[in-house]
Amino acid sequence: MKVFVTGATGVLGCAAVTSLVADGHDVHGIARDDTKAAALEAAGAVPVQAQLLEVDAMTAAFDGFDAVCNLATHVPVGVAGLRPGAWKVNDRLRVQGSRVVAQAARAAGVRRLVQESVSFVYADGGDDWITEESTVAVTRGTDPAAVAEDNASRFASTCRQAVILRLGSFVGDDPMTRWRLYQAKLGRAVSFGDPLGWTHLVHTDDAGAAVAAALAAPSGVYNVGAEPVRRDAVSQVFAEAVGRASLGTVPKLMVRLGGERLAPLARSHRVCSAKIHEMTGWKPEHDVFDQSWLPHPTSG
Repeated sequence: MKVFVTGATGVLGCAAVTSLVADGHDVHGIARDDTKAAALEAAGAVPVQAQLLEVDAMTAAFDGFDAVCNLATHVPVGVAGLRPGAWKVNDRLRVQGSRVVAQAARAAGVRRLVQESVSFVYADGGDDWITEESTVAVTRGTDPAAVAEDNASRFASTCRQAVILRLGSFVGDDPMTRWRLYQAKLGRAVSFGDPLGWTHLVHTDDAGAAVAAALAAPSGVYNVGAEPVRRDAVSQVFAEAVGRASLGTVPKLMVRLGGERLAPLARSHRVCSAKIHEMTGWKPEHDVFDQSWLPHPTSG
């Protein structure tokens, strides 16, 4: 299959390109500079220069492709996400970018669209299992992801497939995980919300494999992640990885100060990812969170 990937050089994009190429697909992706183009070529993909937010440019770029995977994001790392305007680019990519991609893919005759989303759009579920039919609770912080889902769903028709992946929070050899390890080395908390609440995680490699699996999925929403884990267990894994006995939890006051961006991440999400396995055969290689997920603490 000929597949175009937006966000091909990001955390999810890199993992997706690796999986798509391994599955034998002809993969093309946007590269904004020579360094990123070289990285795509090294991964076995074809770099493309295109303006993501321009409909005509993307329509031309998508011509002749069977599928488009829209994975473009710009997520700030650590406390940078609390600064004014920190999420402006990411929100624009999810709101305007997803609309442009869906419109351009439709105009170019693409038959399948895979859209990245996040599982923290769900309402707090306590100890109950969360499936794709569970209630979502959209706030200003999660609205851009909800808009991206809506734009993708409008792409679907009797002859076009739209697959939305509600991904767990990434853990792997990525900037956010390395930042959390650094904080843990300093003895600072890396988790917030009720320590006994559930969190939904996915290893970056498994997230990329899910994107590849989505090329065979019927239209719909799919949760993607490992077995849910309680927050206190996540903190303990990070603590042990840096040689500490334990780590605390971010105070509730700090979470409140974080406002609409942190609040959804403090919800309890015991998310079930059985549907994508049933429909595509995908299952995470990293199914239970432990230290094997983490890069070496000194690599960040």
